[in-house]
Amino acid sequence: MGLDEPPQHQQVADDLRRRLTTSEWEVGDRLPSRAQLAQHYGVGTNVLQKAVERLIIEGLLEGRAGSGTYVAQPRERRRMIRSRHREQRGTSPFRTDMAELGRTGTWEANSTARAPAPDRIAHRLGIEPGDLCVRTDYEFLTDGQPAQLSVSWEPMAITGETPIVLPEMGPLAGQGVVQRMRSIGITVSHAVEVPRPARATQEQANLLGVSVGALVLIIERTYYDSDGRAVETADITVADTRWEVAYEVSIDTPQA
Repeated sequence: MGLDEPPQHQQVADDLRRRLTTSEWEVGDRLPSRAQLAQHYGVGTNVLQKAVERLIIEGLLEGRAGSGTYVAQPRERRRMIRSRHREQRGTSPFRTDMAELGRTGTWEANSTARAPAPDRIAHRLGIEPGDLCVRTDYEFLTDGQPAQLSVSWEPMAITGETPIVLPEMGPLAGQGVVQRMRSIGITVSHAVEVPRPARATQEQANLLGVSVGALVLIIERTYYDSDGRAVETADITVADTRWEVAYEVSIDTPQA
């Protein structure tokens, strides 16, 4: 194998994916045994196993204990709408977004206080690199399945001496940045979102249930108060195979 060639398991996965997309096997069909596929591709069973596992993670195949590997029912690609109205509902924007889709939105979170701001985060927050923040890592779930990830940063200079210093603890736990900031006298007036395509890292792939290198959308979101001060910034990661992100733009109509 040449230095520029992808690993064997990736080559096998790519060809199996091609065969699936050309309907060589239909949804519900059982694939040949892994030993037969390994022989067909001239690779070891461990290489074939890695290739199949990759396609299972992508949702193209499913393994059934004691039965074999089958073509999976295609996963639904849902639309996630980003709108200014999602911040005016008095509850978690994510939970309400999912409820509108007839789904249950939940999340798991882990906060770290006194986390030094990296350079890029400090730049977005308008603070000095190394200034202390609260970092919160989120895993958002839809009906118990991974939907998106988020890493949020809030300057401790703003929330450090208040009851809302930890986003998922205290009187407004889970209420979202707008509601929490309002409780300490800060009016969040607007947010700026910068969407950037990227490829899933190993950690992101594990958490989202996609393959390493799968296309994801990273949304750099920053909330600002009425004085133009950044009060929170986050990197939101969405799997492209599961979600289509759409932006709703309000248009002011002239008064008669």
